[in-house]
Amino acid sequence: MTTTGRGPNDKLGTLLALAGISNAGLARRVNDLGAQRGLTFRYDKTSVARWVGKGMVPQGAVPQLIATAIGGKLGRAVPLDEIGLGSTGPAPEIGLAFPREVPEAVRHATALWGLDSGTPQGSSTAPGGVRRGWWDNLAGTFSVTAYATPVSRWLITPVDGSVARDASALEPSEEALRIRAVMGDKQRGQREALRTRAVVGDGRAYRVGHADAAKLRQAAEEARRWDSRYGGGDWRSSMVPECLRHDAAPLLLGSYSDEVGRALFGATAELTRLAGWMAFDTGQHEAAQRYYIQALRLARAAADVPFGGYVLASMSLQATYRGAAEEGVDLAQAAIERNRGLATTRTMSFFHLVEARAHARAGSAHACAAALSAAETWLERSRPGDADPAWIDFFSADRLAADAAECYRDLGVPLKVRQFTAQALASPTEEYVRSHGLRLVVSALAELDDGDLDAAVAAGTRAVEVAGRISSQRTREYVQEMLKRLEHFKTERAAVELAERARLVLAAPA
Repeated sequence: MTTTGRGPNDKLGTLLALAGISNAGLARRVNDLGAQRGLTFRYDKTSVARWVGKGMVPQGAVPQLIATAIGGKLGRAVPLDEIGLGSTGPAPEIGLAFPREVPEAVRHATALWGLDSGTPQGSSTAPGGVRRGWWDNLAGTFSVTAYATPVSRWLITPVDGSVARDASALEPSEEALRIRAVMGDKQRGQREALRTRAVVGDGRAYRVGHADAAKLRQAAEEARRWDSRYGGGDWRSSMVPECLRHDAAPLLLGSYSDEVGRALFGATAELTRLAGWMAFDTGQHEAAQRYYIQALRLARAAADVPFGGYVLASMSLQATYRGAAEEGVDLAQAAIERNRGLATTRTMSFFHLVEARAHARAGSAHACAAALSAAETWLERSRPGDADPAWIDFFSADRLAADAAECYRDLGVPLKVRQFTAQALASPTEEYVRSHGLRLVVSALAELDDGDLDAAVAAGTRAVEVAGRISSQRTREYVQEMLKRLEHFKTERAAVELAERARLVLAAPA
């Protein structure tokens, strides 16, 4: 849909000329970028002529896609203001800030949570059953450079001073104004609910206790289990942003001591990272990046340096997955260096493993082998009685083997892939269904590379069965890669049958 024009958009016309892009070329690129996001557009050179000559404004994700298309040709990021479309999206910068002061950090985090996150109650559904949320208006805005300032500020000051908050000192009208600024005028119903939770009946601010923080932490633990079993796109995952909006935000606007505040910020940091991880798993990288940045800021307020490192590791995995492997190395190494002498041995092992993944994707075989060796050494030093945080309980020898297999897949060493995949699949568990499915796909790919079709079909069949039980865009992309490899065996009946099963799974709503 395109809104009425505002007069010629000279900025867009000028930049198109500078980039050497024709109207037809821009239309084609926008259509292609939309298709990558599951959006169907049929723009042509006439559409672009209307954007430029009449100033008509395309809606939804299209302005961001236009900026991405032009930026790709220019080799740099192009803000919406530069193409005359700066007023189109809903606060495209939201969630990207890393404030120095705690009150501002609270304001930015709760503003992000207050957006419509695509839950069944607040989202639309596109053909095919895919939920649409606020992140679709941010299409194409992921940029690994957005992590630069948050990471540097965290490295310089990983722990805030006192986070105690005496909200009772605020006049009720002032508190209402603060909440209005946090939630925005478009979320009046949510804003009023937030004020009701943050202020008790006589107008005094709610006094937050350890029990409140404990409930949020318990919610995070339960959400981690749901995510591992059902994928980031499962309906249960929508409960995480709901919990942040309706439970965590009012508590952050209440009153609390420094000790309680640290616990509260720690729990909200876990939930926020989880929201980011689930968005990452469903292919919503723009939303994931914003959640990760806010999770890192909340970890600083919690004085939890190891968890901050865990957020950096999550950023690293995303950067590597999105093709920025060198930046992925930097993010993982930042987590390692800041946590020397602080994180447990199991946690340090995971950080080194994430570094290895980035080195492998960058094609650095020697550096990858060194990082894998460090990960193995740290994990061997871990003991059952160690004071490991709950959020690292997923990490064990089989997870290390699974990621090592992916490292050698990226480096093109199929024998190593088979070796480590066999170790990873030695003890499958229902607790980590998605991980098990990904390992099966990697196993099938290794067998296909080695020319063993029977073994590949056996692993692939099991992988497709698992993929059909979870909602995970990453898993679907792995299955799509297997489908491409099966093309080389299209004369073999077993390969054709496996491909048909895979297509049925991919055709089902995510």
